[in-house]
Amino acid sequence: MPKDRDPDEPKIYFLPNLMTACNLACGFFAVLMIFKGLVEVGNVKLPEKEYYEQVKQYYEYAILLIFGSCLFDLLDGRLARLGGQESPFGQEFDSLADIISFGMAPAMLLSKAVLFPLGNIGWAIALVYLICGAMRLARFNCLASMPKKPGASSDFRGLPIPMAAGFIASITFLLIDFYKNDHELGMWKYILAGAMLGLSLLMISDVRYPSFKKVDWSTRGTLGAIVVALLVLLATVQFRFVMPVVLFSIYLLYGLLVRPWISNRLRKEIEVEDGDENGDSIARDKEKEA
Repeated sequence: MPKDRDPDEPKIYFLPNLMTACNLACGFFAVLMIFKGLVEVGNVKLPEKEYYEQVKQYYEYAILLIFGSCLFDLLDGRLARLGGQESPFGQEFDSLADIISFGMAPAMLLSKAVLFPLGNIGWAIALVYLICGAMRLARFNCLASMPKKPGASSDFRGLPIPMAAGFIASITFLLIDFYKNDHELGMWKYILAGAMLGLSLLMISDVRYPSFKKVDWSTRGTLGAIVVALLVLLATVQFRFVMPVVLFSIYLLYGLLVRPWISNRLRKEIEVEDGDENGDSIARDKEKEA
């Protein structure tokens, strides 16, 4: 006779949590790649060109793994909502994976690749980013566990940590590839140090960012939207060092500078959201009365 399931045992759904496990695995191997570059190459005296070529491959692997974590992080939530399999276990597991993939890995990448000449200040900036990312995830879990109010917004409060990590990873590799050296970036190391502090503050801020949670397999599109999406995909493949920076920057600046100043109707069109039917009907009634 099979043993009855403990009613207090959390529900663990296979596919969403498998995607989260893949997210965590990508974060682990990203950290491992950075360590391998530090140990195997960092302490070896090599000609500048040869040193760059060997270090670059470790950074490239780490960045691709961080991007892979972003993809799996996107999939786990979509699969959970698609199958009605959202659970407290999945939420907590996702946050624990995110702190490795989008907290620890980007902090190590930037501190090793760009902020290394700043010494302890560089490590302190990376630590601030990691702490703010952890606080961002803890606040998200607290808000998600609260009872949902009717008509409550699905917006993110503060910059999502995957977007912060994607921005850090993409701009770091773009600059390293441009300068052909991981430690001689001129003033850029100071600019990126300031940007990392800015991202840290944005993660724990009250700035609202769209979640795009309503974009799924049933979302309707137009021919124009499909063509634009295809062109963006092709441009990303062709200009793989530039386009990730552009895409992450657009999301970051949209929530910070553009979104607060546009109308609700335009915002819903951009974010592919359905309007509140009750709210729309009330608005129409008021327009008729006027």
